[in-house]
Amino acid sequence: MTAWRGGRCYGAGVSASQPVRGTRVRGTRQAEALASALECLAGFRSAQDIHAELRRRGERIGLTTVYRHLMVLSEDGAVDTIRDEDGETLYRRCETSEHHHHVTCRSCGRSVEVEGRAVELWADRVAAEAGFVDVDHTVEIFGLCPACAAK
Repeated sequence: MTAWRGGRCYGAGVSASQPVRGTRVRGTRQAEALASALECLAGFRSAQDIHAELRRRGERIGLTTVYRHLMVLSEDGAVDTIRDEDGETLYRRCETSEHHHHVTCRSCGRSVEVEGRAVELWADRVAAEAGFVDVDHTVEIFGLCPACAAK
């Protein structure tokens, strides 16, 4: 279990600075605080939720800075993003560097990373039929997880 104690995230087995390394985000105190918060927070969260958590922990960081860092981390593959059913972008520390998709619970927000070979083949075929090359795609799947469906 991951926990926040004394300004540090414990229990994940990954250093809090890892999301910053290998990205264009400089290793500032604010970037390290954001990386640590992402490590400790479960599931996808809005930038406002992440900012509120950082402020609750006593971090002095502006919402604009949180958005800017999240955007760069997302572009560099260190943070996953999805859009919820209302269109709001949600963020979470990426668990794998490989291309993947998510199945996210509409009720509790639980998210599972999944490979989607069939989706990859379909996207490539559709793009090729339309004459497109160098294609990228985003697929977001929402449903009810087993626990929420059982309620």
